[in-house]
Amino acid sequence: MKFSVALALLEPSQILPLAVAAERCGFDAVAVPDSVFYPERVSAPYPYTEDGKRFWSAQTPWIEPWVAIPAMAAVTSRLHFYTNVLKLAIRHPLLVAKTVGSAAVLSGNRVALGVGLGWIPEEFRFCGQAYETRGRRADEAIAVIRAVLRGGMVEYHGDYYDFERLEMSPAPSEPVPIYVGGLSKAGLRRAALLGDGWISVMNRESELRGFIAQLSSLRSEAGLAGEPFEIKVVCTDVVDLDGYRRLEEAGVTDLISMPWYLYGGDPNPLETKERALERFAETVIGKLR
Repeated sequence: MKFSVALALLEPSQILPLAVAAERCGFDAVAVPDSVFYPERVSAPYPYTEDGKRFWSAQTPWIEPWVAIPAMAAVTSRLHFYTNVLKLAIRHPLLVAKTVGSAAVLSGNRVALGVGLGWIPEEFRFCGQAYETRGRRADEAIAVIRAVLRGGMVEYHGDYYDFERLEMSPAPSEPVPIYVGGLSKAGLRRAALLGDGWISVMNRESELRGFIAQLSSLRSEAGLAGEPFEIKVVCTDVVDLDGYRRLEEAGVTDLISMPWYLYGGDPNPLETKERALERFAETVIGKLR
């Protein structure tokens, strides 16, 4: 199993030192969230809380992930980075591909792209994108990004994106993995058929087992059972070695965590977070490798 640390909902000044600490402690990757802005009013409930309310405020800092990732790559040498998840359907895929490809080249192929749809209708409206077609556009966007990042001349003619032959240079020397988030039937199908892996939300172990079974079934039906596929999860009710071993046996390949919430005390100071990374590395990563 690999281990990622999620750098979310924290002060921007802590991002670089925590990336350095994560690499020193033996973590494999950093997962970076995405939020472009905070609409004062939203017309849809947040799908991952019981009351449908957002658990962050308008003042919560969210650094653009493809600014944060190159900055962290510049102060590390081994650590990998991925978005968890980029709201793909509010962005044009050619611009996403250019950004991700550039980061891959400059980091020595240490980046991956985690994508999702986004749930706030206002984000789509304010960005000039159609909310109703977000799923189908995301499917095409994944195809576009894969095509242009392979290098060479490519063209694409879809229902939502259409362009004649073009080349994006420099292209990464290795394929950029694309991981797909989502818990709906459509989201799981998108991950299973179009992605190199799936990213969970904050789920319990029993829920994760069900989603992993659905993904396995979908990939088997498509003849993809033998191909590599990442399962990246945030598990809310497993916090011990036996539980982590159960997750690995269930098919989890990457555990995403924020260790400073595991050990008590005020999680906000940088020193607390660094000590939590060290403790997690010693008591979990070191024991499972």
